[in-house]
This record gives sequence, C-alpha cells and structure tokens, in this order.
Amino acid sequence: MPHTRSHLITIYKRLLRYVIPHWRVIPLALVGMVFVAASNAYIPFLMSQVIEALEDGGRAGGSLYIPLVLFLTFIVRGVADFGAVCSLSWLGRAVIHDLRADIFKHYTRLPTEFYDINPTGALVSKLTYNTEQVSEAISGVVVVSIRDSLTIAVLIGAMIYFSPLLSAMVAVAAPVVGWLIFLMSKAFRRYGLRIQTSMGDATRVTEEALAAHRIVKVFEGQKQQRNQFSEINERNRKQFMKLVVTRAAGDTLTQYTVTAAVTAMIAVAFSGLFIQGLDASVFIGFLTAMGMTLAPLKRIINVNAALQRGIAAGLTLFETIDEPAEPDFGTTTVNKVHGEIEFKDMSFAYKTSKGTVLSNINLLVSAGSSLAIVGRSGSGKSTLVGLLPRFYEVKSGQVCLDGLDIRDYQLKSLRRQISLVSQDVILFDDTIFNNIAYGALANASRSAVETAAEAAYVTEFANELPEGLDSRVGQRGALLSGGQRQRIAIARAILKDSPILILDEATSALDTQSEKKIQSALEKLMKGRTTLVIAHRLSTVEHVDRIIVLDEGVITEEGTHIELMSKKGIYSRLHESQFSD
Repeated sequence: MPHTRSHLITIYKRLLRYVIPHWRVIPLALVGMVFVAASNAYIPFLMSQVIEALEDGGRAGGSLYIPLVLFLTFIVRGVADFGAVCSLSWLGRAVIHDLRADIFKHYTRLPTEFYDINPTGALVSKLTYNTEQVSEAISGVVVVSIRDSLTIAVLIGAMIYFSPLLSAMVAVAAPVVGWLIFLMSKAFRRYGLRIQTSMGDATRVTEEALAAHRIVKVFEGQKQQRNQFSEINERNRKQFMKLVVTRAAGDTLTQYTVTAAVTAMIAVAFSGLFIQGLDASVFIGFLTAMGMTLAPLKRIINVNAALQRGIAAGLTLFETIDEPAEPDFGTTTVNKVHGEIEFKDMSFAYKTSKGTVLSNINLLVSAGSSLAIVGRSGSGKSTLVGLLPRFYEVKSGQVCLDGLDIRDYQLKSLRRQISLVSQDVILFDDTIFNNIAYGALANASRSAVETAAEAAYVTEFANELPEGLDSRVGQRGALLSGGQRQRIAIARAILKDSPILILDEATSALDTQSEKKIQSALEKLMKGRTTLVIAHRLSTVEHVDRIIVLDEGVITEEGTHIELMSKKGIYSRLHESQFSD
C-alpha cells in the first residue's frame, strides 16, 4: 500500500500528540543520550593517548590515569544509557496506554455495521499486536535513533579532528548508505503492513476455533481449522522472512560499502604519498572513532525495520480511530416516553446487501400494547426491531417514537427507553449479580437486583451455586446453560424497567417447564409497556394484542391470533405446521 511523504508525516504528527502529555521524561532521556554519545566520542582520544604513552616509554611509562578515566567513562556511559532507556520505555508504555484507551473507547462507539464487516479477531489484534509495534517505534527506536545518531555525529567530529583528509575519503560511502536505508524503509513498511494483516487473520481464526470448539469436535473440523491456520501462519512466516532477508541484505551491503571506503583509506594512508606525515596516535584515534561508528550505524539501519513497522501499525490504528462513530445529532432528551412507535413508509437495506431487506413498512404500535412479529427465517424480523434502538440507520422513511423521529433523540436518551432480551445472550466474565446490574444499572441496590432475579427465576439456580448471585458465569456465560443465561438477560431487562421492551426469541433456549415460568414473568413485565416480540414458537405470542407477518421484508398479514388463524394464510400455515410437528 503506497503512502505519500505527507501521509507519513501526518502519522508522525498524530503519534506526537500522544507523546506531548508525557514530555517531562524526554529531557532526562536526552541528557542521558548526550552523555552516552559524549563518552563514546572520548574513547578514541583515550586510545590515541594510549599509543602516545606506549611510544614515549612503553607500558612502564604509561600512567594509571588512562585506565582510570576509561573505567569511569564506561561507568558514566552505563548509568546514562540506563536512564535514557528506562525513560523512553516509560514514555512508550504511556503512549500505548493512551492509544489503547482511545481505540477501545472508539470501539464502543462504532456502529453495528462496522462490526458486521470487520472480524473481531482483526480488531483484537489491532488493540494488542499493532499497538506493541507502535510502542517499540516510540521507545526502542527513539533510543537507538537519537543516541546512536548523536554518537555517530560526535565520532564523525572526532574523525574530522584527527584527519579531515581521511574523513573525506570515508564520507564517499555516505550517499550509498543513505540510498540503501531509503530503499529498505519502503520494504520494511510494506512487509510490516502485511505482517500486521496476517496477525489479525491468525487472531480471527484462533478465536473462531476456540469459541466453536464443540462444533469443531462434533463435526471433526480439526483438520480444516488446522489447515486454515497453517495457511495464515505460513503467510506470516514468509512475510517475516522477507523482512529479515531485507534487513540482513541491507546490513551486508552497508558493511561492504563502509569496508570498501576503509580499505581505500588505509591503502592511501599507507602509501608513500601520505604515510610520512601520519602520526601513529592520530591514525589509531581515527581508526578507533571510525570503527566505533559501525555498531551504531548498524543499529540505526536495523531499527529502521521496527520504525517502519510502527508507522504501518500507526496507520492501521488511526484508520480505525478515523472510522465514523454512530451518528448522534439528536438534541431531544426525555426521562420516560409513553412508548408509541410508528414506522412510516420505511424501507431498509444493509450496505453489504444487494437487495432491500424491508420494503415500505407502515406500522403503528400504540403505547403500552404488545406486537408480535413472525415470519420465516430471513424475513427481516430482527432487522425491523433493530432499527428502533438505532443499531442501523434508516435511509428511507421514518421510525418515530411518541411522534418524534428517533434520529431527533439523543442516542443515549433513546436507548434508555428500551430493554432488550435477544436470542444470542451475551454475558460478561463477571458475577451473576454484575451481569444483571450492568452498565447504567450498576448502582442498583442489592434488594432491587434480588427482586429482578427472583422475578426471572434466576434465584432458582443461583441459590444452588456456592456463592449465589455472586458466582461468576465464565467467559460469555460458559459456566451456565443457555436457559440460565437467558433468565439473567430477562432479569436485566426487568431491573431496567424501561417503557419499551424488545423480546427477540427471549424464551428460545428454555425447556418447557422453565418457559412457562419465564412466560409468566414476561407477561407481568409486558403490562403497561410497549413490547415488540419476535418468536418462532407461535404458541408464545397467541395472547399479544396484535401480530404482523413479515415475508421477504413486506408486511403480508396483520391482526390478532384468532383473526390470522381464520385467514388461513402464512400465519395459519406456520402455526399448524408447528403444532403438527
């Protein structure tokens, strides 16, 4: 994926905005890196003094001053390097802390359509793996880049001090090295993006296999899952190897270039034209300074790979952060609505769908009444009720609540009016109590939660657990049965006590005995509330105020249970087929 220089500068600037709040550690790190660079620059002068001492009087003529200063130099260098590395590592972790917080916050604000087209595994990988690449680019890369750049600069200054002519000869290699670094930067960034994509794929496949482990076992899908993961894993390995090969080739070519320049310099230095005016201590000092530039130069070239991976990671992270959040332009707030719902000439199609899901829906649900929505699978039932809390935005027509377009309500205010119990119950890895008193209900009293749990028959099974309502439910409620999870979801809706209730297959996972109990609790809950009920079991909706039948996104029948049975249409056939079964 090609990116212009201005595009990359924009990424740098956005990352810098995360660095600025923690700028206080930067001066400490800079001071440490300056000391490291200065101590490195002093070593060639010490080596030059060693040669002078040896020339003057041999080893016996040398002073203890030189080894003592050398020892102290390395002590100072070690302490300064420790301070610089720790300071910038702290900075890197602080930036990642803030960046992850922003990404996670934005994840909670993105529209449902975003999650329909983006695999969860890829989003998790961005939050974990990609942010780590940014952290490395901020901490490790900055340490190496600044410290080693300063070191090279002062060493070059030392080389020029010892011999400007020899320095000019070595400088011939500089443009070649710069050109190599430029080429490798593009390759590193390209491979970095591919690696991050493959990591997202690996996370997605792993998450799917672990979540569906029962299906994998029963249908013997282990080999298929292994093959799928193996393909992604191999693609990831190949991209990493391309990165490694590029880096190794760059190292080798850089060393060859520098070696050629050094060889030419030594050849000239030892030639008859130049050797007479070359002092041994000066030459050794120059060689020492030049030799010490190779290690930091190699680190700078190698760290370029981490830098480009960090840039590529920053690009993907900022692309996610730039995804538009759920639109919320409404200004109306309300404590509690009456609950009249009306769909006016409403049609709907998903962005990823080729056809219309709902067509020309005109429907009025009086406040406090109950409406059942039935139909074959794929007829648009869940889509219809999903428009009310604005999981999806209406593109044609209107959905009104108490006569006001739902888009005119503040999103939070709108959703406070609605309770939802869906077929796919999601519980969090917490206690039963905290799953009932969730989100805005977290401050509910203990007695209120217990009352809701009692009404939804949660206490029946919770009392048999060692810690009662304070027992943990496991990841996604894995420690509970499907019926137990749905009872908790119903208790949560009871506790919310909202004027509108959406029941999307709310009793589908319950056995017959439990269903009767829950149905009794739901009937009490539905009184005085506007209730939208989706049910495949038509026996559960016989007593609602009104029933509509959806068929291919169109309302084909409407009436009470008795009226629809007498019409001998779709509803009647569905009802008879269920009872005959």
